[in-house]
Amino acid sequence: MTGRSRTSRRTVLTALLAGAVSVPLLGAAPASSVPATALELPRPTGHRPVGRRTLHLVDRRRGDPWVPAARGRELMVSVFYPARSSGGRPAAYMTEREAQRLLELKGLAGVVPAATVAGTLTHARADAPPAPGRLPLVLLSPGFSVPRTTLTALAVELATRGHLVAAVDHAYESVGTEFPGGRLPPCVACDRVDVDEATVVRGRAADLSFVIDELTDRRSTGGLARLIDPGRIGVAGHSIGGAAALATMAADRRVRAGVNLDGGFFVPDAGHGIGGRPFMMIGAEAVHGPGNTANDWAETYDRLHGWKRWLTVSGAGHFSFTDIPWLAEQLGLPDPQVPLSGERGWCITRDYVGAFFDLHLRGISQPLLHGPTSSHPEVGFHRP
Repeated sequence: MTGRSRTSRRTVLTALLAGAVSVPLLGAAPASSVPATALELPRPTGHRPVGRRTLHLVDRRRGDPWVPAARGRELMVSVFYPARSSGGRPAAYMTEREAQRLLELKGLAGVVPAATVAGTLTHARADAPPAPGRLPLVLLSPGFSVPRTTLTALAVELATRGHLVAAVDHAYESVGTEFPGGRLPPCVACDRVDVDEATVVRGRAADLSFVIDELTDRRSTGGLARLIDPGRIGVAGHSIGGAAALATMAADRRVRAGVNLDGGFFVPDAGHGIGGRPFMMIGAEAVHGPGNTANDWAETYDRLHGWKRWLTVSGAGHFSFTDIPWLAEQLGLPDPQVPLSGERGWCITRDYVGAFFDLHLRGISQPLLHGPTSSHPEVGFHRP
């Protein structure tokens, strides 16, 4: 196989795992570099201040599927939670080295300063003392090749509403995740021409179950474990992380509810094994609408037997459910292929994902989930 064909195969594979859509991560870059500007994630709607802690977890019982010589399966986890106060230093969005890797992936190195992306205001405080209480736990898994930080706005929003949120980075599946000691492992899975999507999904499901084990074990996480109500656990993910959300539910009865944000499912018989537990699929209409028979949403939806929703968003792109369009527009780099604005994509993601977990983990009625509304005309409901 030639170098060019290997590169082409990797590009196609990454697009497939990212949701089978070819849209740039940020918008089309201008010829000159973008001036440094202060970036800020959307302000959360909840009234609680938010703290964040970063954990390095290692599952010694499993080998790493991408690097067999590694000593266990390593994960980096950002934990967001309601805090006692809004004091303390702001939690960083990502490190400059992580930002540089992400910019290089999308051809924006030298266009957008890494320090600008790394310095994005997150509306969370590093290591702030947690507020007392017993909280639902929500796990978040990002899309293939992109780091957990791309779901930070959603994590902060859910935390302000009264959830404890764990955003998980899976070793060797991200282009830019910094581990203790300054290690920045490569995305080995991105370079594998023989990778199987189901391997990624099942591996992530095992990762997420391990994170639940650790977060609910007081010997491992101490005070954080005391905050979690183990009877109220949910999981959501973007792209292949959304497939991992459903696979985690099938493999782990502790998970009560899940959300897929614009991802295919990839695993045969996806949806079997979750019984009557609730699941929501929300994605771009152009790819995941019922008129597109190339995706696996219809067959998966039919296997779900509990509370379920299949929602699509007109004008959305694959990354509309992440931080990326919001930040890109602040940089003057909107994606010309995606009609939906970054602000509108964020509002829809916030409102529907927040409503889902508030309903199923906190027992708060959510009329927004009953059907189409004039306040969210872009959102279509399918097979109610």
